[in-house]
Amino acid sequence: MILEKKSLQATKEPERALAIGVMRKGGNRLEMLEYLDELQFLAETAGANVIEKIYQERERFEVATMIGKGKIAEIKTIIDEEKITLVIFDDDLSPVQVRNLEKAFEVKVLDRSGIILDIFASRARSMEAKTQVELAQLQYLMPRLTRMWTHLSKQFGGIGTKGPGETQIETDRRIIRTRIQRLKEKLSDIETQRELQRKARTDILKFALVGYTNAGKSTLMNTLTQSGVYVENKLFATLDTTIRSFELPSGQKALISDTVGFIRKLPTHLIASFRSTLAEASDANILLHVVDISHEMFEDQITTVFETLQELSISGKPTIMVFNKIDSFETLENFADIETKYPNFVYISAERNINIRQLLLKMQETAEQFSTSTTMLIPYSRMDVVSQLYTDTEVLERQDLDDGVLIETRIHKEKQQYFDHLCSDFTVEKPYGKI
Repeated sequence: MILEKKSLQATKEPERALAIGVMRKGGNRLEMLEYLDELQFLAETAGANVIEKIYQERERFEVATMIGKGKIAEIKTIIDEEKITLVIFDDDLSPVQVRNLEKAFEVKVLDRSGIILDIFASRARSMEAKTQVELAQLQYLMPRLTRMWTHLSKQFGGIGTKGPGETQIETDRRIIRTRIQRLKEKLSDIETQRELQRKARTDILKFALVGYTNAGKSTLMNTLTQSGVYVENKLFATLDTTIRSFELPSGQKALISDTVGFIRKLPTHLIASFRSTLAEASDANILLHVVDISHEMFEDQITTVFETLQELSISGKPTIMVFNKIDSFETLENFADIETKYPNFVYISAERNINIRQLLLKMQETAEQFSTSTTMLIPYSRMDVVSQLYTDTEVLERQDLDDGVLIETRIHKEKQQYFDHLCSDFTVEKPYGKI
């Protein structure tokens, strides 16, 4: 079934692509159409022009080709008529399926993982992101080597020789296995450096932005921190983790990190490769789950993010649901059930700076729920401690006395152990005078 056809442009075209989805009979058709729309967005982000979107319902998936012979013939006709150069499947294909489909279509065939990897490769900027992408690409490539050397298998072998095609495949596998090991070691070294950097920030309140790709995380970070984080209306515009400092309404200094966005059907090996990038989210005290509430399937996207966080062992942290892009609606009456499902939430528009003050207050309120109030009498000889309290905690009240500075401060539970050790000699068990 053909869903949509775009008019051809007279100007020079990028790669002309077909987007293909396959679902079992009785499945959710609306969900399949949404997946295909997302696949089109992925293809356009990678630089292709999706000419048509096609899907097929089947009792079972064909082992050799995923789709049936009749659909293959139909697609081949479209490829020839529309001069298609790329066919993209929404689900992962086996190496055998890719080989058979390329033979039948006589054009390049990619699956969702392949197109995501292509986008990641073009977006990677830092050494860490480039290393992670290369590792994921090699892990994706390894089982697909057999189809890349078929031209060599036609060459003859003989006594004292081996078929050069097979020799080349085994050589390449060895090279790739060695490279994968080196990349894993390199990522391990990078992770060690990151861990040292994180330990140096243990005394600062940390927030992390998580959410579905293109939900507006980077735009929100720019709004909160007045920074110049790269923003674009494309999937996976941000791969590298960015950390910026900002102040809560109370004046307390905090950090916020922006991480790679999630997506449905994100390949397992990609998630594994980006564990170190997402470690900033794991280290955060509070998560800001940014949701594009203007998207028709925003609740499915919420579920995808929750499931990915669970897979990364990041779930269970205090979380604020940030429903972004409310400027798309005149009223929010249709979202009355959100408060019941997600009690710790706020509506905002990061792009138009709507309700940002309310978000900051919600962030401060959530931080206060996981903090304790402590009173200390600090001698004037330890003004360095006073300075650190002002920097890394919320100072509620201060009184300068003859024998030192009497301070009441709110300390987040994540920092409690650190300040308990630092200020063990200064803590006042009962109120000291009037503060």
